[in-house]
Amino acid sequence: MNNYMKLIGIKAKKSCENRLNTKKKNLVLNDYAKLLDKEKKFIIRENLKDIKFAKKIKLKENLINRLQLNREKLNNIKNSIKKIAKLKDPVNNTLEKWKRPNGLTISRITIPIGVIGVIYESRPNVTSDVASLCFKSGNAVILKGGSEALNTNKALAKLFRKALKKNKVDENFIQFIDSKQKKIVDIMLSKMRDYIDVIIPRGGKGLVKKVQEFSKIPIIGHLEGLCHTYIDKDAGLKMAIEVVHNAKLRNTSICGATETILMHKNIVKKFSNPILQKLEKNGCKIFGDKILKKYYKGRLFPATEKDWKTEYLTSAVSVKIINNLNEAINHINKYGTMHTDSIITNNRKTAENFLKNVKSSIAMHNTSTQFADGGEFGFGGEVGISTNTLPPRGPVGLNQLVSYKYHVTSKGKTRK
Repeated sequence: MNNYMKLIGIKAKKSCENRLNTKKKNLVLNDYAKLLDKEKKFIIRENLKDIKFAKKIKLKENLINRLQLNREKLNNIKNSIKKIAKLKDPVNNTLEKWKRPNGLTISRITIPIGVIGVIYESRPNVTSDVASLCFKSGNAVILKGGSEALNTNKALAKLFRKALKKNKVDENFIQFIDSKQKKIVDIMLSKMRDYIDVIIPRGGKGLVKKVQEFSKIPIIGHLEGLCHTYIDKDAGLKMAIEVVHNAKLRNTSICGATETILMHKNIVKKFSNPILQKLEKNGCKIFGDKILKKYYKGRLFPATEKDWKTEYLTSAVSVKIINNLNEAINHINKYGTMHTDSIITNNRKTAENFLKNVKSSIAMHNTSTQFADGGEFGFGGEVGISTNTLPPRGPVGLNQLVSYKYHVTSKGKTRK
């Protein structure tokens, strides 16, 4: 198995040695999009095999929903790839250039990272989206999907390689590991430092935690998306109702869903019932503290310390009443995961204070946390959200999948 993985690594390294021009990259991506359209029946047929297997092993319903493909989802994947093809090539761009008194002219130029290893679960769209983003940014990618989506991922990777071959590009820019053996992940994390430059995990807490604990290779990613929405004393009620409802219930299973609502004590009497009853009427379970219990007329479950640490990923939310802005910021910085946190307020000074002092990789004002998405940021897609303190942070799109080097020129300068 070590030799098998070593060969994959060697092929990946070799494939990205030759830099492709933008035109060639876009031809490949557009041909891939056409193949996804042409081979819909084949992809859906392979996907049905995975759905059958997922039900057999009793995979959770929300994960089966992520896994399942239909014509609409395939159209979305196809359109996402076409968008990526239209985006500016992030490679070989001059980020800055300056002249020094010592006679040197220095430029900072973007370059591909190299080989990216992606380990993910239950999300066939990752195969297409991540592979396309990595390819457009000049990187080779090694994909290790979950066993529950093996047939679908295999089909999607096969079509990408077909597009590469058609355009006379090394097929090993995209490699999919079709083995179900769990030790493959261990090998990627611990034995492939010479071949993989960065690892991106996409999946549940268990997978990401394992990658973070055992990887000997740098990681881009996040463990959890424990996102907060703070409703300030200067918030507008109508806006608060709409934003909170969307932030929690638009899609409960994504990492950008709000999991804890913080509410200023001065507005709890007026705001709590219209905001929370709308959530409850739409199937959301409310966990609240003792102060909220005095005012909320709906069904309330007592919140414990555990709730402030919980990423529900379902129709449930915890609610805490806050004395002031600083307490809200402190709560978020203590219990949050540096993912996405939002404030609802009409007070600009308060908003600026919040945006500046929460440790989140994405801090928002009067905005649903569900916008924590590379597509919504105009990145054409994302390989994930990074909560690392070091860059990249937030949605990781094309421009975050490159590194840089310095070009230094002079007229024969020597140092004294």
